[in-house]
Amino acid sequence: MGDTIFGKVIRGDIACHKVYEDDRILAFLDIGPLSRGHTLVVPKEPAETLDKLSDDAAAALGRVLPRLCRAVMQATGATAFNVLQNNGASAHQAVMHVHFHIIPRFGPGAPGGRGLEIGWTPGKLTTEDGKALAARIVAAI
Repeated sequence: MGDTIFGKVIRGDIACHKVYEDDRILAFLDIGPLSRGHTLVVPKEPAETLDKLSDDAAAALGRVLPRLCRAVMQATGATAFNVLQNNGASAHQAVMHVHFHIIPRFGPGAPGGRGLEIGWTPGKLTTEDGKALAARIVAAI
């Protein structure tokens, strides 16, 4: 399970407020929530980043993530949510074990929410660069 804090939670060495578990996935409330109901969804397979996760573990995440989002929305009364997943330290990943954050959003000034501000400064993709980059990605698949 790895020696990260999530590996310890998965093994049961550290207690958590579990909301879901099956043979491949564990989901629990974040102890440092950005909003009420902030939930972590963690594959039991130890992998640092999403690209290192097996297809089976990724499929298990894909099957359960929408169901957990619906449950968090219903339980908290949130009006929206973010699903956040970071890969690598320069992408703000703090725990080096794949995990997804479900972060309920309650609208401006609503009780239960705070945190998570996202800045997005779009660049430009030229036709030439887009064509070349798309071809390289297709070849890598």
